[in-house]
Amino acid sequence: MAKDPRRKFGDRGEDLAAVFFLSKGFEIKERNWLCRLGEIDLICEKDGVTHFIEVKTRRSTEYGNPEEAITPTKLIHLQRTIEFYLMNHPAPPVRYQVDALAILALSGEKPEYRYIENILE
Repeated sequence: MAKDPRRKFGDRGEDLAAVFFLSKGFEIKERNWLCRLGEIDLICEKDGVTHFIEVKTRRSTEYGNPEEAITPTKLIHLQRTIEFYLMNHPAPPVRYQVDALAILALSGEKPEYRYIENILE
């Protein structure tokens, strides 16, 4: 069964995000962590801090910048999913934060990255 083209593009964005974070010295703990409440795109660790990362990738700015897709509703779902992860993980992190990586992947150009820390404070 073929993958939905949007899902394939989202997977490509998450691959780009993984490379981005590895290049910044992060260790990737989980990708696409899924539970009944939702999904966490990336869970990374650096300097003893766990980073729950929402990845948004766009091919154009026709509908706005990628980070604009992180709506208040999305943040509520993300927060609930992270709380579920923390409550059900055998060794939950003591220090963590919620970040976003916006990737603008215009055709024929190198992707642009905007790393936004602490989107849930």
